[in-house]
Amino acid sequence: MPCPAFVLDLERLKSNLELISKVQEAAGVHIILALKAYANWKTFPLIGSYLKGATASSLNEARLINEEMGCKAHSYFVAYKEEEFEQVLKLSSHITFNSIEQYLRFKNQIGESDSPVSVGIRVNPEFSTVDTDLYNPSSPGSRLGLPAEAFQSGWPEGVDGIHFHTLCESNSYDLEKTLQVIEEKFGGHLHRLKWINMGGGHLLTSKEYDTEHLIQLLTAFRTKYKLDIILEPGSAIAWQTGELVAEVLDIHEAKDIKTLILDVSFTAHMPDTLEMPYQPHIKGQVKASDTSFKYRLGGLSCLAGDFLKDYWFDKPVAIGQRIVFADMMHYTTVKTTMFNGIGHPSILHWDGKHIHTVKSFDYLDYKNRMA
Repeated sequence: MPCPAFVLDLERLKSNLELISKVQEAAGVHIILALKAYANWKTFPLIGSYLKGATASSLNEARLINEEMGCKAHSYFVAYKEEEFEQVLKLSSHITFNSIEQYLRFKNQIGESDSPVSVGIRVNPEFSTVDTDLYNPSSPGSRLGLPAEAFQSGWPEGVDGIHFHTLCESNSYDLEKTLQVIEEKFGGHLHRLKWINMGGGHLLTSKEYDTEHLIQLLTAFRTKYKLDIILEPGSAIAWQTGELVAEVLDIHEAKDIKTLILDVSFTAHMPDTLEMPYQPHIKGQVKASDTSFKYRLGGLSCLAGDFLKDYWFDKPVAIGQRIVFADMMHYTTVKTTMFNGIGHPSILHWDGKHIHTVKSFDYLDYKNRMA
């Protein structure tokens, strides 16, 4: 098969969707795809047959949802552009604003539009169980959403929904803690609304996730406030559904450090490994011991920090050997770049019997991004 390549296992994706669909039906809620985490649109028809739509954070994402999933988007932009807003209206069933000022700016345009939408406001409960600041959208002073004091004079007229996002690869007990804070700070507004969007970060396809507790939690909240509940998990859709396959091009040695030089880049193809940071699991890696062989993994770019340390194997690694990074479908595929013009990994689908090349990249893909 081509290398480097992202390889999506369609059966594993379908298994995730079946689980999510069962939760969705049992809890009586709407679970939608967040394109910021997964936007491989060749699989949108499959995803759309299980989920209740998708959420967009840009005009491009809204267009992709309409064109390839065949439905209107739940749109939340950090800020809307004047010249784009008419298109956003036509492409959206729900529009959530990040501030009251932005809502008031476009309120008349919404009322005069032939494309009816339901309007929401994003709030910031200033509470989160997320430890990594980069992935915590609800820290005090965050630019994402409004704190409770912004609504002291009342809830904005014409706003049907409330949106919050506090989680990141979190469990149902983290959501339960968040909902307690939401009720404390915004409970006075909930009975007058039509819907609540509980954002993303619900890792309900993880083996450790308590889906029964989630169902009970959502059912009780929906019954209490008579609200339509929307969840937009990102990672959960494509969790553990595919790998990134790379090849060892060289083995560099300096100061007793052996670095496997790969035909991929961490900064270009796996940026979360450096931003978070975290170490992805590699097929065949072993625990450190006196008999295992230690290596760093080096990316192909000229960025000094384009490497991960340290990995151990039970035998020496050879040039030409394949290195398989696990769980590389969510966020990774949407955040890749063509930094340094490094060859971009192909996108492949595995259907249980055959591998299909869905997309390969060449020089023109790189060149046409520039002018």
